[in-house]
Amino acid sequence: MLRIGHTDHRRAFMRVASAASLASITGNALSAPDRQIAKPGHSVIFVYLHGGPSQFETFDPKPDAPTDIRSVLGTLPTAVPGLRFSEHFPMLASRANRFLTVRSFVPGDANHDLKPLVCAASGMANLGALHATVGGVQNSDGLPNNIYLTPKAIGEKKADPFMGPNALLTGAFARSTGPFVPGGDGELLRDMRLAIPAERLAERRALLAAVDNTMRVLDESGADGTRERALRVLTGSVADAFDLRQEPQHLLDRYDTAGLVAESAITTKWNNHLFYKEHVRSLGKLMLMSRRLVEREAGFVALNTAFVWDNHSDVNNAPMKEAMPWLAPVLDKALAALLDDLEARSLSDRVMVVVCGEMGRTPRVNNKGGRDHWGGLGPMLLAGGPARSGGILGSSARDGGAPSSAPVTISNLLGSIFGHLWDVPKLRLRADLGRDLSRVASYDAIPGLG
Repeated sequence: MLRIGHTDHRRAFMRVASAASLASITGNALSAPDRQIAKPGHSVIFVYLHGGPSQFETFDPKPDAPTDIRSVLGTLPTAVPGLRFSEHFPMLASRANRFLTVRSFVPGDANHDLKPLVCAASGMANLGALHATVGGVQNSDGLPNNIYLTPKAIGEKKADPFMGPNALLTGAFARSTGPFVPGGDGELLRDMRLAIPAERLAERRALLAAVDNTMRVLDESGADGTRERALRVLTGSVADAFDLRQEPQHLLDRYDTAGLVAESAITTKWNNHLFYKEHVRSLGKLMLMSRRLVEREAGFVALNTAFVWDNHSDVNNAPMKEAMPWLAPVLDKALAALLDDLEARSLSDRVMVVVCGEMGRTPRVNNKGGRDHWGGLGPMLLAGGPARSGGILGSSARDGGAPSSAPVTISNLLGSIFGHLWDVPKLRLRADLGRDLSRVASYDAIPGLG
């Protein structure tokens, strides 16, 4: 824990300030955040299926296509007439009339990266950094407005997800707008808890001002209010937002995916077997943490599934038929629990949920039973916020490799996300908008979303 008066722990204090993005240091857009532009209480949960999930083995199985194209799995009907999902998504299938299944999303290329979470359309900045630029790095209660969750947030110990550092990019925006990345049982979450009585905090403030060289450097660089913001985090209830133990057991059980798949069935012959196992243990808890954060009005919460969807069937990844029974039931249960919970708490209108990866998969199964990289089409689900109704948005070609209706592009997705978070017409009136935000503010939303 953080004991503010001790020399070593003053450094930990500054980790809280920097990790939670509490000091503006650089950036060239918006001289100050504008809470009149950021819509009060509006949030986004971005469920990032890293690795590139197959559209065929998820939400567009093409059961009538030739055998080398259609899903290698069985299919099942959904609550939307004519819409079928892969056999491993029964819970989402029964709720398909409450979210949009997008069948015309074009990722644009087949590269392993972090698009659309970090992409050219965002100025190579984490989408949450744009929101923190407009709405502030913290909300009114001191909770960071840009949060990035990985399995480590709930105590997993595996290495950071593939390309993990790129999730912290802020492009031309202030470094302070980068995401807060909680470390679960690690030092960052412990640092957010105050280990001294609140009544003694005032005297410790004087010590901070007097002895910490790092803080003096920050002050001299013009990072006004760093200490006060960090103290507000520590003295408030921000750390509690990350504490799942405060949830009732019945809700923990509803989300919990640990044990849903027997880890012993996940063979160690695949180099990514530890990622698969962490996915099983962590995804439900990460979904629950996301709900706790947006309920407290954190603006942008991204959740990375840690690169389990790259199912080529190579030395790293299992083939589709083997991997999907490990992956799909976990996503099915966790996402269904999240959607139910948001609706039960009357949060669906103000919380938009985005589910996608960086690409899709090839129309044809390769000779090892996997599918390779494909940028022409990828799966996407949208719920809440502007996606108020369920059903199918767009359509795909018979081989599942391209849209057969107007494509949904990454810029369309960003237009919808920020149209939900911001009053975009008001934003355009800001004289200090800057090139990067001007470009984002010009994006059209996904046609037919509302």
